[in-house]
Amino acid sequence: MRQVFDADNAVTQALESGPTLGIVNPARARDGFTLARVQPAPDLADVVDWHWVITWDLPPGGTFTQTVVPHPVGQVVAEHTGFLAYAMPAGPSDERTLAGSGAVVGTKLRPGGYRVLLGLTHPGERGAVGPADLLGLAAGSAGAEALAQAAAGRPVAAVRTVTPLLRAAAERARTPRSTAALAGLREAFATIADAVPGTTVAALAARLGTTPRSLQRLFADWVGVSPKWVLQRHRVHLAAEMLGRDPGLDLAGLAAAVGYYDQAHFTGDFVRAVGVAPGEHARRCGVWTAASQPGTRA
Repeated sequence: MRQVFDADNAVTQALESGPTLGIVNPARARDGFTLARVQPAPDLADVVDWHWVITWDLPPGGTFTQTVVPHPVGQVVAEHTGFLAYAMPAGPSDERTLAGSGAVVGTKLRPGGYRVLLGLTHPGERGAVGPADLLGLAAGSAGAEALAQAAAGRPVAAVRTVTPLLRAAAERARTPRSTAALAGLREAFATIADAVPGTTVAALAARLGTTPRSLQRLFADWVGVSPKWVLQRHRVHLAAEMLGRDPGLDLAGLAAAVGYYDQAHFTGDFVRAVGVAPGEHARRCGVWTAASQPGTRA
């Protein structure tokens, strides 16, 4: 699934329209924060998938915890403590608790982009978080300005503030080898997104004109997980997205629709990633979806 951005505004309110792959229960999320996605500059599209801007304003003493089923990529995020570089999370899911009011401005990197921008010889240690030194000495003031723009409701301006830092880092980091790897991974992930249910690694490699062994090596060297892992995670992302949009879906039919021949296998993968069984996830999504409709009560 690909998000289409408006060429003039370059922004979409992601919790209201477009795919929310990885965001557990988007209907509930709308009660906690606002999420805008912004298209990257064309010359950064090889490294950056999209930018995201989150703002929140909770009642005094209130908190909101959001669960995310991560994508196999790194992130660069401007927070109140400064810019941080996040490797792919170590666990099957990740949580963030919000309190008070605030904003963050993040950049979701493309597969392999974390290794490229940080100048590593490996895809990065899963779960690693550290200062984004790659952005240079100007990062402090730029990050503060980006957060101010985000808090003022100007996500595009916030992204424009951080874009020159990312552009300079990418120009320093790119090599012919990394450019080729990023291109190969981009094609592979696009093929996974469009693959028919039940696609195997062998079938994926054949569509890409390579061998399973070569594809596995590319993923191991630049992403840190296998093509099989990515195929499985994409199925869970799709299933959670579909249940979020229509909690009444038949679970056996859903399992087959996203590529599982065994509903028990589907349930096991879903529980490991999302934390609850598909039926419970559907129930929770149904409660929040109903509550968001005018004239209804949960």
